Formats: sequence, structure tokens, C-alpha cells
Amino acid sequence: MGIRLDLLHRVTDEELWELSERNPGYQFERTADGRLIVTPTGGESGRRSGEIFGQLREWNRRTRLGVAFDSSTGFRLPDGSLLSPDASWVRRERWEALSREEREGFVPLCPDAVFEVRSASQSLGELREKMEAYRANSARLGVLIDPYRRAVEIYRPGAPVERYEGVERVSLDPELPGFTLELEPIFE
Repeated sequence: MGIRLDLLHRVTDEELWELSERNPGYQFERTADGRLIVTPTGGESGRRSGEIFGQLREWNRRTRLGVAFDSSTGFRLPDGSLLSPDASWVRRERWEALSREEREGFVPLCPDAVFEVRSASQSLGELREKMEAYRANSARLGVLIDPYRRAVEIYRPGAPVERYEGVERVSLDPELPGFTLELEPIFE
């Protein structure tokens, strides 16, 4: 489980940036209510999120529809939270509308598509909360992968959560046209 800290003051973007630089190997996030969440990244988690990012990046290279991001990217969501999905994607026109300064720091928007992979240190409940936060902040697609159950949950605005167990792949149309997430390399 990620460590949730209630601090004496709300951590600023600058403080989060500095904490990340001083403490490699830890992911720092801020909830909408100002709590700090610290999650260590283990080997299997890093491998799995890397596999997802690789698939997303390859699809994006072919389609050129947007920009793909790895797990080290922080997004400042409209509700004030600052989250770092395991992999994410932003439509090209939204990315290009940002200034150079906005692109350099924590990205001031919610990604169009977010991917989270459950690690041994995270509960399914806390990840579902995070997926709902993305959805509430206008993500068009959320994909929660639980390798321990070999399950996938798909989150879309205004729709019930789709749950799949034991499948080898899942199509992410129409949000990511033509993208099929191959699950076996993630589950192995």
C-alpha cells in the first residue's frame, strides 16, 4: 500500500518536484485534499508499467495522434491533485496547446488515457479511487490492470466499469483507435 501522509501544509508543486529529485525510486503524488502519497516502485511493477508504456508508445508512433508518457510524468489535474499514472497519453492538439513552460513542469491537465498497474504495495481499492479521480477530472479512458487476478478494468466517462478476467488482450477503441493492449507480456 502506498503511504499516505497528512502534512502540516499542502505540498506545493515545487516541493513535490524537489522531493522526487532527492528521492529516486519513489513516486510522490498529491491528492485533491492535499495529502501526500509515497509509493516505492519495485522491479515487477517497473517491468509491467514499462511493457504498457512500450505498447502505447509503439501504437502512438504509428498513429501520431498524440503524445505518450511514462510513469515519471506528473500531471496537475483540475481538482488540484498531482498524479503520475504508470503510462498515459494526451491527444496531440491538447499537448500542442500548452506553452513550453507548461510542457517542462508538471503537465497542467488530465491525460486523455491513463494506465495503472497494481503492485504488491497497492490495494485494489486505492487504485479504483485513483481511477475515479482521473474520470472525475475528464480522462476519456482509464485502464486498471491487476496482474495478481489477471484482470483488467476499463473506466470511461458516464459508463459502468467494464471488468475482464483471464483475457489475453483488450481493445481500447474508440479512445485509442486501433490500439489493442496485449496482456500476456504484462501478466507473465
